[in-house]
Amino acid sequence: MSGRDDDALSWSGDDDPTLDAGSPTAAGEPQATPALPDGYVAVGRGSESLAEEPVGAGDGDEDDHRPEVPVEDAAPRAAMRSAELITLGVLGGVYALFAIGWLIGGLRLQGHAQYLVFDVMYQGSLWLAVLAPVLWFATTFLLTRGARSWVRFAWLAAGVVLLLPWPFVMIGAVGQ
Repeated sequence: MSGRDDDALSWSGDDDPTLDAGSPTAAGEPQATPALPDGYVAVGRGSESLAEEPVGAGDGDEDDHRPEVPVEDAAPRAAMRSAELITLGVLGGVYALFAIGWLIGGLRLQGHAQYLVFDVMYQGSLWLAVLAPVLWFATTFLLTRGARSWVRFAWLAAGVVLLLPWPFVMIGAVGQ
């Protein structure tokens, strides 16, 4: 392959010094490992060779100290699997439907509940009931970020059982 000057196209970022790490020279011998610029951290397969002291870096220049980042701190957090993402999407949809069910069922009961509580109290409790599924889902998702997947799904399943919109289930959208 020819050098970078002979390329037909040039893209922004082509002058990044980390792009030429370990590329062979014209004689077929590997180049000396270059030093990473400040702010760059070598991560992934083969990063051990970049983390070592590069050739010519021990000049006695004491001002060029970069903080060493442990590899386990630099590694990204494991991504969720596809099944987990699909299940979270389905449960998020169930919780959204529950919020709509609480709204419809609560509005259908509004005329029947006027003799029990004041209108302001009913409106406050209606909107708390509508927001409860959304708050449960968001709170469970945020508080179980570092926990195992089964713990998150156990709390979400408990919310599905506890937050069932009973006014909608008993009366329905049309009513009796």
